[in-house]
Amino acid sequence: MNEEREKDKNTGEKDDSSTTDIIKELGLIASGNNFKSDIQYINIIGSVEGHMILPQDNKTTKYEHLIPELVAVEENPDIKGLLLILNTVGGDVEAGLALAELIAGISKPTVSLVIGGGHSIGIPLAVSADYSFVAKSATMTMHPIRTSGTLITAEPTFEYMKRTQERVVDFIVEHSKATKADIEKKMNCTSNMANDVGTLLFGPEAVEMGLIDEMGSLSKALKKLREMI
Repeated sequence: MNEEREKDKNTGEKDDSSTTDIIKELGLIASGNNFKSDIQYINIIGSVEGHMILPQDNKTTKYEHLIPELVAVEENPDIKGLLLILNTVGGDVEAGLALAELIAGISKPTVSLVIGGGHSIGIPLAVSADYSFVAKSATMTMHPIRTSGTLITAEPTFEYMKRTQERVVDFIVEHSKATKADIEKKMNCTSNMANDVGTLLFGPEAVEMGLIDEMGSLSKALKKLREMI
């Protein structure tokens, strides 16, 4: 009898440790004995890391971790919907667009919630869901595509950057109520930000321009997702 209790105790400790590891490494809640839900929760925090590994002192979301999670949302019959929570400074454009396309391609109901910040490539990620929320205190920075490192100053380079920006703008237009003219105007604004080109949008402004569907936080996002399910 004592041996069985000790075995159960050890198993419980192992499960708790496994759950803690998953939350620590991926920011995901594991569906185990302590938590059961038909909604998959995924968060995108810090910088969206792409093909290059960012420094260790950066808080990152690794796109190669999220791709299988998003596939699992579509494939797992026990998962009925996806709640995407964002507090991101942006990051790799291709990685961010790849994730946004996957989210937009999920057939099950999806809801996004921007808390803190949903900057740069975080905007396509936020609008990729079927319905989007933004906290009143949250901000979203809309700016032109930029690059770092060695730059070949030739016309094809700038043409490529222009076409990349068009990919981002077209995705936002397709998945939100914001107009292309309004998006491009705010992207290229030179009077809104002291040391940068672009526009800093607060929650109400993001809703007003049609970028985000509604203002609200966790309870409203979950309620909406439940209704959609």
